[in-house]
Amino acid sequence: MGKIIIIGSSNTDMVVKCKKLPTPGETILGGIFMMNPGGKGANQAVAAARLNGNVTFVTKTGFDLFGEQAMHIFDAEGIETKFIIRDKINPSGIALIAVDENGENSIVVAPGSNAALSAYDIDDAVYGNDPSDVFLLQLEIPVSTVEFVAQKVAQKGNRVILNPAPARQLSNDLLNSLYLITPNEVETELLTGIPVTDALSAEKAAHWILKKGVRNVIITMGAAGAFLLNEKISKLVPVVPVKPVDTTAAGDVFNGALAVAISEGRDLEDAVKFANSAASISVTRMGAQASAPYRKEIDHP
Repeated sequence: MGKIIIIGSSNTDMVVKCKKLPTPGETILGGIFMMNPGGKGANQAVAAARLNGNVTFVTKTGFDLFGEQAMHIFDAEGIETKFIIRDKINPSGIALIAVDENGENSIVVAPGSNAALSAYDIDDAVYGNDPSDVFLLQLEIPVSTVEFVAQKVAQKGNRVILNPAPARQLSNDLLNSLYLITPNEVETELLTGIPVTDALSAEKAAHWILKKGVRNVIITMGAAGAFLLNEKISKLVPVVPVKPVDTTAAGDVFNGALAVAISEGRDLEDAVKFANSAASISVTRMGAQASAPYRKEIDHP
């Protein structure tokens, strides 16, 4: 089994449960308040580690309480932290999250030290020499860093997975470096200009992305499942229906689980099924990292 190297953000999530999400200019009274560890990179690292992945995490945290708490959590989860950079200038990142009674959320992120993670911060030893290693990236760190890492990793022959969130336009050079991309419907539409509402439109959008040089495309579609496209397969992989409580980190759990399955040598369809199972469990729980399931919950439900 190869290593999973996750390069991305670490935040502290400040979560308020509410009956409905506020509209612009509206103030509403919420309910339960929670302060949870989060950030897409950290969420994916914890999710992968809990599923028995061999995880190395690269991020940048502040010299503050939030940064210290994050380091303790990573150590407790069995994540390799020796390449994490401590920022003496910027504070650790935070996210403000509102979650409504249907489990839908609205998120605002103050990136802090995440926005200062440059390619020059990353130790060359991160890249290693094992072709079985899998790299997982997101977009809560500077896109210039993501582009540099993706191209360097691809040149060395390793597989790069990009979870393109938060949504933004991506360069052709970055797309051409990717083994796999995992946008949701909103991110897919921003990338391609094609609204994704069903399997047919997902297939059309995935073909658009494939033509940009990405080798494999997985479009996550919530309760509908995930659409997988490459040169050999075009298929919507369904999920088992569940009642969602909080969807905050469902995409992160999906990506962490997907990286684990790929690192174990599973074919992509089986990897998507594994990731769907992990994400389905996560939405039945509150929190980001706290919602990530353990391996025994998937192997022995």
